[in-house]
Amino acid sequence: MVTPFQLAGHQVDPGQRRVLQLALAQLYTQSPLTMPLEVIHGKHPGPVLLICAAIHGDELNGIEIVNQVLARINPARLKGTLIAVPVVNVFGFIHKSRYLPDRRDLNRCFPGSVKGSLGSRAAHFFVDNIVSECTHIIDLHTGAIHRSNLPQIRAKLDCDTTSKMAESFGAPVILDASIRDGSLRSVAESRDIPVILYEAGEALRFDPVAIKAGTRGILNVMRTLGMLKPTATNKVKMSPMIAKSSNWIRAEQDGLLHLKARLGDRVSKGQNLGFISAPLGAETCEVIAARSGIVIGCLTMPLVNEGDAVCHIASFDAVKQAERSVERFVDELDIHPQTF
Repeated sequence: MVTPFQLAGHQVDPGQRRVLQLALAQLYTQSPLTMPLEVIHGKHPGPVLLICAAIHGDELNGIEIVNQVLARINPARLKGTLIAVPVVNVFGFIHKSRYLPDRRDLNRCFPGSVKGSLGSRAAHFFVDNIVSECTHIIDLHTGAIHRSNLPQIRAKLDCDTTSKMAESFGAPVILDASIRDGSLRSVAESRDIPVILYEAGEALRFDPVAIKAGTRGILNVMRTLGMLKPTATNKVKMSPMIAKSSNWIRAEQDGLLHLKARLGDRVSKGQNLGFISAPLGAETCEVIAARSGIVIGCLTMPLVNEGDAVCHIASFDAVKQAERSVERFVDELDIHPQTF
């Protein structure tokens, strides 16, 4: 027997899906501000998976991914429960901003506190009402404003379940990333909840590659967790490459950036990735790769100051194999490489 699912005082019966609006705070006008979410409670027992997006309010790809996943779920065939929160940072989303009104990063405020700052209270609300009910989490992100990321998974791979989730997602690159204090991943780790973070595209933009890959990836993970029935005909399975480290190449002078490297490119240590010029073009400075690897992040705006992050390169034991992984990823999505 599957019992009704309880969330923040609301009940969802087996085989039912419910859209909820959880009272989060108030605006200056004292108009209520709510956090929208949908719960799909299957007729069969299984995990409780949370998929959430827009912890940074200007990261929009995840919102569309959540909606596309929801459109593909049949409650009668679902094993377990899916909690979908398309917008966690409602304040930032309203203002098209990464941050909260007090300029805090919500993803540095976890686990939060009832009596803390606005960010701390919002984080505590999310943990207390939603995270506490989950057994697994997929957290959806994009690059920051004016930066675009190659679809990638970031996770702490010393947990077997987390590692399986990361691999089954199907992104071309996995970063074995350490956990930052105050992040959603940190509070999940403290509660022994396996969590993976999906990064793709850039802020304030819809990216078809990122959205298609993210939607497919979540469904892949749900099949791995036994929440969905395996597909009758599976495509050629792509083995993602695990990066041993990564670093940003930074601008060595102010000016106009002319970047030749693109997301997914394989680069060699010492390779010229582009140049930075003065407005009249008299002075130029080359952008040189400090290591060999695959480009997984790029600045998308040509105006740079000295020290700005320009190009993010992930290092692999087998760089050529990593390049083939990216190529297979592009082929499987039927998307031309120049889309990146």
